Amino acid sequence: MGNLVKETPFSEITATLEVLDAWGVTREDLTFLRKSRTLAKKIAEMIMSSKQKVRETYKVVVDYGLSLAEMIKSGNYHWFNDNITAKNFPLEGNGKQEAELVMVHLNRDATTKEVLEYLKEQGLEPAKIEHLLAFGTSYPDVQREFPIAGLGSVWVDADGDRSYPWLDCNDSQRELSLDWNDGDFPWDDSWRFLALRK
Repeated sequence: MGNLVKETPFSEITATLEVLDAWGVTREDLTFLRKSRTLAKKIAEMIMSSKQKVRETYKVVVDYGLSLAEMIKSGNYHWFNDNITAKNFPLEGNGKQEAELVMVHLNRDATTKEVLEYLKEQGLEPAKIEHLLAFGTSYPDVQREFPIAGLGSVWVDADGDRSYPWLDCNDSQRELSLDWNDGDFPWDDSWRFLALRK
């Protein structure tokens, strides 16, 4: 449990109840809310989703004349997962293509399905590995602030496990990693997700 009860002054609680009262919410409704964990969860998710942030956009150039290995090398990572190969992450594209990337932060834990649904609702599509690599090359210090995933590319291993590429920093060392996610396991609220405008 968080510190909401301790941190919220009585005057703010009263003001919130006045707002609810204006919309016809009764004391019996509040009692029902407290007893229904499902309803309480949905309301909490609605409140948190209203705080979802789409950060500034970032312009990159994806050079499809480079191999995946060359894209990784141009990012000057201190370490990268050796399963990030051209076989596991084939590139599709030609020439140099400009892309406008959006950094999405949901401010809450969310499953891959929830993130992808949110991106779709916002008219965005998840960034692929080439966009993630172009971002890491153009904006190398951003990943020092928080982990950044590109859900548009996925590697399914021999066991059927799904892994997504992401950028992170470990003891000041910039890394290009893979994160296993089976679809139901949530990304925590520190994650950012790169996306493209459709």
